[in-house]
Amino acid sequence: MVYVLDGHNDLPWALRELSGGDPAREPDVAAGDPRLHTDLPRLRAGGVGAQFWSVYVPGELGHDEAVTAVLDQVDRVRRLLAAHPDGLGAADTADDVDAVVASGRVASLMGAEGGHCIADSLAVLRILRGLGVRYLTLTHNLNNNWADSATDTPRHGGLSEFGREVVAEMNRIGMIVDLSHVAPTTMHDALAVTTRPVLFTHSGARTVTDHPRNVPDDVLAALPGNGGVAMATFVPRFVSGEVTAWDGRLREAMAAAGADHRDLDARTRFASSWDGPPAPRATLADVVAHVEHLREAAGVDHVGIGGDFDGTAELPDELSDVSTYPRLLDALADRGWSAEDLAKLAHRNALRVLRDADA
Repeated sequence: MVYVLDGHNDLPWALRELSGGDPAREPDVAAGDPRLHTDLPRLRAGGVGAQFWSVYVPGELGHDEAVTAVLDQVDRVRRLLAAHPDGLGAADTADDVDAVVASGRVASLMGAEGGHCIADSLAVLRILRGLGVRYLTLTHNLNNNWADSATDTPRHGGLSEFGREVVAEMNRIGMIVDLSHVAPTTMHDALAVTTRPVLFTHSGARTVTDHPRNVPDDVLAALPGNGGVAMATFVPRFVSGEVTAWDGRLREAMAAAGADHRDLDARTRFASSWDGPPAPRATLADVVAHVEHLREAAGVDHVGIGGDFDGTAELPDELSDVSTYPRLLDALADRGWSAEDLAKLAHRNALRVLRDADA
């Protein structure tokens, strides 16, 4: 059976934003909402059997606010599952995923995006794991006090000593290390420390598109030794060189206006009124190129899918929402991927990482 286990979906944050924080105003994901990329009918149409829901926290928040925000997001996911028990089922372990998928529902896991949400506290880290959070993305767009981000000026040269303690504690408690968003130095430091397989839950290949959010080939070459998985994202500025170049011009315009390109809300506001050229379109072929390179550089046992739906304003042509995963799998089948290869990409590799963390 081939189903998709996607590494990263920002539906919880999108629900928060669209509702203004009022649960009574949240869109109905059972009926569907055109403002979203994700709802139950489209998850079924896309063959999604399991999903890591991101409990994202903006990097600009201070420690107290970040802890409150991540707990609010965990609660939002729990309420989402309670409201839709026929379509979604809570999962914490790989065995849970197997059982929920067998029941015909979407196995729902959580991953925390942004290591600042632990407020430099291993106790908070452990509490999040106890609440069912299965991975922690070590940074978001900004550095934190113990890890360098891919999109900020380096402060630590990778991981600080406390950052190494965070990784070791994550290994101990069964929380997966997510290396999307982090600097290559942080990637290398984490791979040197971790005793468990890592995930890149939503990243592309740096060789295909030279964006700092993508994974360099030397890191991809290290994944077989670690057992980890790089999960291909669909975000246009990460997968299309033309969109990356346009985004660079946007960043320069924002800097000239005193705005911070790393602030996602500020970026959206600025782009909506910017008098620069329209953004080019990314395509399904761009994503295929990244998946193919990830396989070439790391091996078929170390690739996966992490679309980042509801976490980006734009998406590639033919990959507009969660119903479109079959288009990617069909395109890869046309390029010679076997059914076994596609099953590894779609869910088996990521499920193996989860099972290794369970052990």
